[in-house]
Amino acid sequence: MKSQFVLFLAFLFFLSSCQPNLPEMDFVLQNATVFDGTGGDGQMVDVGVKGDQIVYVGKIKEAGTAEVLDLSGLVLAPGFIDIHTHLDPILRLSDCESHLRQGVTTALGGPDGGGVWPLGTYLDTLEEVGVGMNVGFLVGHNVVRSNIMGLENRAPTTEELNSMKAQIEQGMLEGAFGISTGLKYLPGTFADLDEVVQLSRVAAEHGGFYTSHLREEGLGLMGGVKEAVIIAEEATIPVVLTHHKVVGKPMWGSSTKTLALVDSAREVGLDVRIDQYPYTASHTGIGILIPNWAKAGGNGRFRKRIQDPILRDSIKKQILFNIINDRGGADLKRVQFSRVRWEPELEGKTLHDWAIEEGMEPTLENGAELVMQAQFRGGANCIFHAMSEEDVNRIMQHPYTAIASDGRLNALGDGHPHPRAYGTFVRVLDKYVKQDSVLSLKEAIRKMTSLPAERMGFNDRGIIAEGYKADLTIFNPQQIKETATFTDPHHYPEGVIFVMVNGKWAIQDGELTKGKFGKVLRGPAYTKK
Repeated sequence: MKSQFVLFLAFLFFLSSCQPNLPEMDFVLQNATVFDGTGGDGQMVDVGVKGDQIVYVGKIKEAGTAEVLDLSGLVLAPGFIDIHTHLDPILRLSDCESHLRQGVTTALGGPDGGGVWPLGTYLDTLEEVGVGMNVGFLVGHNVVRSNIMGLENRAPTTEELNSMKAQIEQGMLEGAFGISTGLKYLPGTFADLDEVVQLSRVAAEHGGFYTSHLREEGLGLMGGVKEAVIIAEEATIPVVLTHHKVVGKPMWGSSTKTLALVDSAREVGLDVRIDQYPYTASHTGIGILIPNWAKAGGNGRFRKRIQDPILRDSIKKQILFNIINDRGGADLKRVQFSRVRWEPELEGKTLHDWAIEEGMEPTLENGAELVMQAQFRGGANCIFHAMSEEDVNRIMQHPYTAIASDGRLNALGDGHPHPRAYGTFVRVLDKYVKQDSVLSLKEAIRKMTSLPAERMGFNDRGIIAEGYKADLTIFNPQQIKETATFTDPHHYPEGVIFVMVNGKWAIQDGELTKGKFGKVLRGPAYTKK
């Protein structure tokens, strides 16, 4: 009897050690500290992957035929989601390496009122080409307005407004996730509030959300935020203050007021959120220093205007004002060229450097002259060092701020890009978590995963849970490091060891696998033909 009892106990132990209900798995990821993306603490659990899905989260004793990866000392997180990306070069850079190496597995394009048209045809082309990460798109207000009205500085006729509405609807039905505006840029700057509200209602009717490069981010910042809140209310649409920042020394510290406006809007039931890149410098065309009325109708008309002495004087005075009070930072050394097609040797140099090369004294007045010259020659892209670290930190800590790059897909050695193209997400983990303790690791991961996933309406990405897509990022928290700088931007970050996209390894042992495992994602109104 005693021997039978011993055998019975052994049998019970055997049963307790087995996991007969484990699903079939291709990969078992073990011994990592797992942050599920919801903001909770890291857990020592195993993650099982089958096909493109996470099929098990827990302790796995027997992996069966699955490939087991020992991730001791590493952090396992959902793949990062970038909800403000300039995907323009994606047909040429379809492997998306500059984003994958940051741990990004999903990106949203078409921000700031820009993008492609027609959207449906473009998305079909992307599917044929293949993409390295998941991508979705917004429909751009500036694109639609330009399609109908060109760069005219006036309100649309009823017929033109209806045509714009039809194109917004077309974009939504073809797969857009929402509408973006660039109210600082042409031709969006010529649109009044009513136009934007009416077009946003169309996007809202199809389940979309609204993101906006605000009409002003410097002296007019408060008005720009208030306008976005009004749009949220009048169009009944979720709103994102995209790449939210405070530009220009006179406004530094104003993030306390803009965040209070966001909180007030949310308290009355409006869905207003933020995204932000973790730098004190912005990046856009040098034309942002030029009054928009001077650019109406395109660069040809601008060239004519600056040949009129009276108009030229007025334009120069407004450029000088912007250099002092806005993105110019009151210092020509704060305006750095990133892309100059007519004189590539200027890339990486500043307006101050250019003035010296031209034999000019580097005064702010001469800087204004050079801005006009640059625009006359076709424009240029610039990095503007005109924000404060205090505002960046404060905005980042807001619970509804997601991390987003505002970066363009980039190839090593191409131009002189803003370092955010290579380093945004790693910079947060390196500088703002590890070095400065602005965020906790669990909160930083939430801001890169479940928070943007929620904004995009995903119910299967952005969280590590059973049934979710196997988009995963694995990094070494001790080695994580941004290496791209403003003076030397062309460097991939360190410490991102593995990146999985839809169950396939896009980055393995720190190297690109060259597989295109991403999906072209379509928004809530899309119905397959």
